[in-house]
Amino acid sequence: MTKAEKVQFVIDTLEEFYPETPIPLDHKDPYTLLIAVLMSAQSTDARVNIITPLLFEKADNPYDMVKLSVEEIREIIKPVGLSPMKSKGIYGLSKILIEKHNGEVPQSFEALEELPAVGHKTASVVMSQAFGIPAFPVDTHIHRLMYRWNLSNGKNVDQTEKDAKRLFPKELWNKLHLQIIYYGREYSPARGWKLENDIITKTIGRKSILDDYYKKKK
Repeated sequence: MTKAEKVQFVIDTLEEFYPETPIPLDHKDPYTLLIAVLMSAQSTDARVNIITPLLFEKADNPYDMVKLSVEEIREIIKPVGLSPMKSKGIYGLSKILIEKHNGEVPQSFEALEELPAVGHKTASVVMSQAFGIPAFPVDTHIHRLMYRWNLSNGKNVDQTEKDAKRLFPKELWNKLHLQIIYYGREYSPARGWKLENDIITKTIGRKSILDDYYKKKK
């Protein structure tokens, strides 16, 4: 199979498995999505979805958020982990949104990445999922699968993002990155992985990964 055929196989299989791609983090607008994505760092979407309603009940916009203290925010979001850094980030970015952006979430990578606790991945998620602007946020699932599928060398997430953007058509990025995440969680996890269920890796996987898997199975 050529690389182009492999890429097409991935696209077709994911479309068959996940024709619908609901956004895994519950939110109602760009601001609540931004906060939810920030909170999801090194946590699970399921856990974040339990905690965000408690936070948004008190403050679901930057004006109400800055009425809370950093300590109050921290107390609410503690269960998602990294709460000291995240609570400062949530308070700080809410203040900047009011001061610099009329309380609105800006629609540019540069402006988003200037906000406290907002990195490139968070900005990419907001750009793609809140504003429909093509982006390819790379999380641990995408990073792992692009390497397993021999579509990236796995050196770092920046390289994986470059490779994904080079290989996949731009108009598919926003849906495809979610499809890969769903597939990774269900069929190609880091732990408890069963290659027998993972049709994509079984068909186009990196030879060293497949060899290693079969060796361990013996």
